[in-house]
Order: sequence, then C-alpha cells, then structure tokens
Amino acid sequence: MNIKTLTVSEVTNYIKRMLDNDFILSNLSVKGEISNLKYHSSGHIYFSLKDNNGKINCVMFKSSAMLLKFALEEGMEVIIKGRASIYPATGSFQLYCEEIRKEGIGDLFVKFEKLKEKLSKEGYFDEAHKKILPKYPERVGIVTSSTGAAIRDIINVATRRSNLVDLVLYPAKVQGIDAYKEIIEGIKYFNKKNSVDIIIVGRGGGSIEELWNFNEEELAKAIYNSKIPIISAVGHEIDFTICDFVADVRAATPSQGAEIAVPLSSDIRDKISDISNRIDKKIDSKLQSCKIELSGAERLLKLNSPIAKISNSYLELDKLQERLRFVIKAKLKKEKSAIENLNNLLFAHNPINVISKGYAIIEDNDNNLITSKEMLKESKEIKIILKDGETKGNFTTLE
Repeated sequence: MNIKTLTVSEVTNYIKRMLDNDFILSNLSVKGEISNLKYHSSGHIYFSLKDNNGKINCVMFKSSAMLLKFALEEGMEVIIKGRASIYPATGSFQLYCEEIRKEGIGDLFVKFEKLKEKLSKEGYFDEAHKKILPKYPERVGIVTSSTGAAIRDIINVATRRSNLVDLVLYPAKVQGIDAYKEIIEGIKYFNKKNSVDIIIVGRGGGSIEELWNFNEEELAKAIYNSKIPIISAVGHEIDFTICDFVADVRAATPSQGAEIAVPLSSDIRDKISDISNRIDKKIDSKLQSCKIELSGAERLLKLNSPIAKISNSYLELDKLQERLRFVIKAKLKKEKSAIENLNNLLFAHNPINVISKGYAIIEDNDNNLITSKEMLKESKEIKIILKDGETKGNFTTLE
C-alpha cells in the first residue's frame, strides 16, 4: 500500500481546514482560569486557559480586546467565546477569543450593557447635561457607608488637602438588597437642604455583585436629576458602573473623588493672592487715572477761576494805563509844541517888540490907535507908548 508523503505545511493546513469546518470548534464557549497573561504592545492579548486537567493557549486580537469592559488578571475565572484552530507557522493549537466575560456574572453583564445602552440613547450620559463643579466649594456632601473604607479615604484625603472645606456625611448602605434606595435618599436630602456645593457618591471596590446597587436605573435617574453636581467615586480604577457614566464627573476611586472635590489650601491661597494683586493693580490704576483727571480739572479751574480773570484784568488795566499815559504824553507834547508855535508867532507880531526897535504907538484918550495925520488933528490929547513906558500930552499944532 502506497502512503502519500505530505509536507509539514500541508499537514498543518489540512488540520486547520478540518478544525475551521467543524461546527462545534468554530463556535466554542469555554470556561477556565487565566494564566501566563501578556498584554502585547500591538494591542493583542496572549494567555492560557486552564483547569485542573488541561491547558489551551489563547489569543485575543486588538479589534476584540478593545471591546473588553474589564482588565484581565492572572487566576481570573472566565468564560470565553470564540473558535479553535491551529497556527500554521508553529502548528500550535489555540483558541481565538472574540468575547470574554467573568465566570458567574454573565447575566449581570448582559443586564448592565442593556441598561447602559438604554440610558445612553435617552441622553443620560450626554456631556451637554454635565454640570460644572465649583472650583472652591465650602461644603461637600458624601453619600456612602459610615463604616466603610471609602469614607475614611475621603476624609483623610480631603483634610490633608484643605481644612477650609466642611464634609457632611449622609450614611447609607452601599451593598445588599435595595441599598441603592438609601443612596437615592441621600442625594434627595442634600438637594432639598441645598446646603452643599458638591455631592460625592461612592464606595470601595468589590465584585460586580457587590457594586450592583450603583447600576440601578432609579439611582442613575436620581443622579441625573440632581441640581447639585455629583462625583461618582465607586470601586477601583478598573471598575465601571452606570453611576460613573451619568454622574457629572467620574473618579476612579473614593480618594480621587476627594481630590477632585476639595482644592488644595495652597491653591486657594495662591488664588486669593492673585485676586488681591489684581485688585491692588486695578485700584492703583484707578487712583492714577483719578489723579490725572483731577490734575486736568485743577488746570482747567485755574484757567477759568475768578482770580485768574481778575489777574488778567489787572494786566489789561496796566496795559490800558500805560497806553493812556503814552497818549496823554503825546497829546501834551503836541499841544505844547502848538503853543510854542503860537507864542513864537505872537512874539513875532507883538507891537512891544516893534517899539523896542525905536518905534512908538500913538493912541487917543479912548485908547484908539492913531494911524494918520487926520486922526491926530482931531485928537486933543494923545498917549504915546514907547519902549520904556508911555507919556501923555496935548498937541495943538501940527503941520
């Protein structure tokens, strides 16, 4: 009997085709414990799935790994959905994983995803609805267990950051049947009192069953309807609940919730100092502006003050007086000159001046000037005026 000799790749490809065409192996659901876990830089996840009697190598490619809702850990009990095949290059048998869920909580995960999808479509997670946290709150309300680690972590972190913020606890059950109802009452209490600036809702880490109260639809709606901003601080960093999606801010842990809510005292002091400096600068600037305005007003007042007008009037009067003096002097000088000219003219025509040259003036008894012989004949008495005086006489004969 002749047996056909095959190459290694032919054998592995043949086995691969058989496995890929097997109905059961192409649609497997396998339960086991994770070991040899490795997150590759490419985004793929490599690990082994084992139980007490066997082990299978597994790979989850990046496209599927990105859809995981939790981080895989060593020793974690999981249920894997995928297909079995071989890797031709090495001939190794392995499972190609498409979905992974934690053992025993498959129904809860399905319920979680359905509620998450429903609330998302209804707009409960929309960023437009998120309220902005006040930067410098005076009071922070806390809804959590009064005996759990969460409240101790919140108090320790908050008091370390600042002693200026008051913490108000509303004690509520955070685990067990209907615990979410007490959490809702806490949220309503703070909203009714309106006595706090921020509300922290949270608890420490735990399994999905222990955290399930924070996945209740009624609690999600209470958080959505709160007028006071809410920080969801539930579980550890890898834990996600419906509260995280609907809250205004999600904190990875209760401690981080306190860090987000309570500002550092040094930051508050720096802010106060900055505000004080800016106020001082504005005051200085305003004072400087007022000084400039006042100085301008003073200059304007001086220019328009009665004293300035009187002073200017004095100057004007002095100018007018000086001008009047000048005009008077000029007028006097002119008149004096005219008088001198008249005096000279009068002196030139003064009969006395003529007499001094040897002439005489003859007048009758009535002081009439005798200017002819006929007039002399008619005068019985005459007066003769000479240079050194006058004399009177009778002239009876005259040729």
